Amino acid sequence: MTFMDVMDMRSVGAGQLSPDGTQVVYTVGIPHWKSGKVFTDLFVADTSSGAIRQMTFTREKNETAPQWARDGRHFGFLSDRDGTQQVYFLALAGGEARKLTEAKEGVHAFAFSRDGRWLVFSAGKAEERQLSLVDLSSEELTVTALPKHATPVRDFSLSEDSQRIYFTSPDRIDKDDLKRKEKKFDVRLAEPEQAPVHLWSLDLKDKPEKRWTEGAAITLLGFQLSKDGHWASYRALPALRHPGDITQEAASLHLLDLGTGQSRCVLERQAQFSAFSPDGQWLAYEAPEQPGRLRNGKLWVQPTAGGAAKNLLAGRDFSAAQASWSEDSRTLYTTVAQGVDQHLFSLSVADGTLRQLTHEIGVLAGTYNPEARAFLLSQTQPRKPLDYVVFKADQAGQPGSWVQVSRANPQVAKLALGHTETLRWKSLDGVEVEGLLIKPLRFEPGRNYPLIVQLHGGPAAADMNTFQGRYVTYPHIYAAAGYLVFQPNYRGSTNYGEAFTRAIGGNFLRLSYADIMSGVDALIAQGLADPDRMGMMGWSAGGHLSSWTLTQTNRFKAISTGAGAVNWLSMYAESDVQSVREFYLGGKPYEAWDNFVNESALKFIKQAQTPTLIHVGEADQRVPKPQSDELYMALKQLGVPVEYLVYPGMPHGLTEPRYQLVKMVAEFNWFEKWIQGQKTWFDWKVLLETLPEDADSKAESPGSAAARRR
Repeated sequence: MTFMDVMDMRSVGAGQLSPDGTQVVYTVGIPHWKSGKVFTDLFVADTSSGAIRQMTFTREKNETAPQWARDGRHFGFLSDRDGTQQVYFLALAGGEARKLTEAKEGVHAFAFSRDGRWLVFSAGKAEERQLSLVDLSSEELTVTALPKHATPVRDFSLSEDSQRIYFTSPDRIDKDDLKRKEKKFDVRLAEPEQAPVHLWSLDLKDKPEKRWTEGAAITLLGFQLSKDGHWASYRALPALRHPGDITQEAASLHLLDLGTGQSRCVLERQAQFSAFSPDGQWLAYEAPEQPGRLRNGKLWVQPTAGGAAKNLLAGRDFSAAQASWSEDSRTLYTTVAQGVDQHLFSLSVADGTLRQLTHEIGVLAGTYNPEARAFLLSQTQPRKPLDYVVFKADQAGQPGSWVQVSRANPQVAKLALGHTETLRWKSLDGVEVEGLLIKPLRFEPGRNYPLIVQLHGGPAAADMNTFQGRYVTYPHIYAAAGYLVFQPNYRGSTNYGEAFTRAIGGNFLRLSYADIMSGVDALIAQGLADPDRMGMMGWSAGGHLSSWTLTQTNRFKAISTGAGAVNWLSMYAESDVQSVREFYLGGKPYEAWDNFVNESALKFIKQAQTPTLIHVGEADQRVPKPQSDELYMALKQLGVPVEYLVYPGMPHGLTEPRYQLVKMVAEFNWFEKWIQGQKTWFDWKVLLETLPEDADSKAESPGSAAARRR
C-alpha cells in the first residue's frame, strides 16, 4: 500500500432502500486529485443479486441526497451539474435525469410525500429560505411557491397522510444584521443573541399556517413525526442570551399531541436520538441512567398515551446510541460496539430481552427499514473497506446470505496488507487493556521489529477492526516498510464499559499514559518490539498524549504530534468547547488550577529530548494553533530537534488532499530518519515522486514505491 493508494480510496454513503426493498441507491465519493476535492456519483444495486449500476457520470460535480419516489421506479437527488444545486428525477431504468427545480439560490433539501403526488423543497439563502411544491401527478411537473413564512424555514417534514408540512423557523430575523453584512461591515460579536426556533405547520389544501410551540425559554433542535399522524417529538435547548454557555447535554425531549396541541416533557436533559414505533404507541429514545458526561447511553421506550418510560438496557454496561423499529413495533434493532468489534442486536420492547444477531469480526452500522423489511448496513473489516450489505431479519446470523450491494474499492484486494490482531495486556494497576497490533509484511516469529505507537483521538473513541486507509491512520504503509503498528485503546476509550471511559475524569493524561506504556512493555517482553527503535504518533487527543509522552520519557526515538494541547490553562479559553475540559480536568481552570497545570505537558517540557514533528490546521477551533506554537517555541528554545507543519485554512481535521498527503509523507519520513537512520526527513522531490504522472490517473507512478521506502 502506497500513499497514493490511501489518497485514492473511495467512500460510500447516503444509502437508501427502495420502498419494496428490491433496490438500494447510494453515493460513491470519488477523489479528484487535480481539484483537491471528492466528487460524488450515484449507484443503484439489486438487493437480491447484488448487481451494481452506476447511474450518474458527472465529471467534477456532485450528486447527493438520493431519495426514492413512492413508486420505487424513480428517485430524486440533488446535483450542482448546472451550477447551483437543484433537484433531479431519474428513472431506475436509466436515461437522462429530469431537472425538477430552477431555484435561483439553489435547493437546500427536498422530500417526497407518502401519497407520491408531491415533492417539497426548501430553497434560497439561509436567511431567506422558503418552501415550494412540485406536483408530480402532472406531466408538466408544475412548481408552486408555498405561502411565504415570516422568517426563514429550517428543517421540514411531510405528514404521513401527505396533507401537511411541518417545519421549524426562528421567531425573528435581524434585518439590520443582514443589511450590515451586505454593506461589508464584518465586525463580529462573540456569541450574538439567537432568536428561539419553533415548530409550525402548513396545510397543503387551504394553505393556513399553524404554530405548535412557542416561548422565549426554549429553542428547537429538531423534530420527528409519528406515522399514525397523532404525535410529534422534538428536542429543545434553553434559549439563552449566550448560546455558547450551554451544550447538547442540556437538550430536553418533548412529546407533542397533534390532536390537542398539548406537549409534555419526556426527558429534561441529555436527550439524543428518538424514533416513533410504526404503530405510534411508543417513542424510543437514548439517554443515560444518570446525568454526567460519558455515561452509557441506554435505550428507553415511552408510551405515547402516557405512563412510565422503560429502560430496556438497565444493568447492561454498554451504550446504544441509535435504534430502528421492526414493522410490528415489538422489537428495536441496534448496533453495539464491544471492544474492537461492533455487532447487531435485537431488543424486545415487552421484556427487554437482548439477543446478539451477528458475531462477525469488524464493524456493522446502520438501520432496519420496516417498510422494505430489510437491513441496510455498512460493514468494514481489517482487510475490507466499508461497503453496504443488505439482508432480512431472519438472515442476520447467516453472513453467507448477506448481499453486498456496493464495491467502492475493489483495488484493495490486490494490495499486500499487514495482519491485524487483537492484543490484551495488564496495565500498571492490574486493569486489562485492549488494542490492535498490525504486523509487518513478511512477519517472522522470533524477530523483533521497529514499533510505531499510533494513538486515536477522542479520547472517547476506540480503534476497531475496520479497514484503515486514511491520512490519520495508515498502518499498512508502515507494515510494508517493516514496522509493527500498535493502537492501544487506553483508559478513556469507549466500548469497554462506563467506568473505563470515565476513569480519566480528573486524571486526564496520566492513567492513559500508563495504559499505553504498559502495552509497549508487553510487546517488548514478547520479543515483538525493538525497544531501541520506537516512535509515537497521534492527532487531537492522540496529539495531547503524544506531547505528554514527549515530556515523560525518552524511550521513543521520534514523535509526531498533531492538533494537540500542551497548556490546559490557555487551551480552555482558546477552544470552542469547555465542558469536556472541565470533566477531564476537574472543573474550570480557576477552580482546579493545580490540576490544569499538572496535566499540561508544558510544565514538564524541560525533560523533553525526543525529536518531534508538530502538525496543526491554521483554522483549528477545537485545538487552536497557539497550542502548537507553544510547543514549538519551547522545544526550539530548549534545543530539541523539532519541525513544525502548519496547514493553511484547515480546521481540526485536514480536508485538502494535498495537505493530507504532506502529513503522511512528512510523518513517515520523520520516523524513517530518526528510527531507521535515513539521512533526510522531508524533501519536496520525494513527495512529488509519490504522485501519478497524470494528476487524474489512479495508477501509481514508478517513483511511488521508492518514495514510500525512503
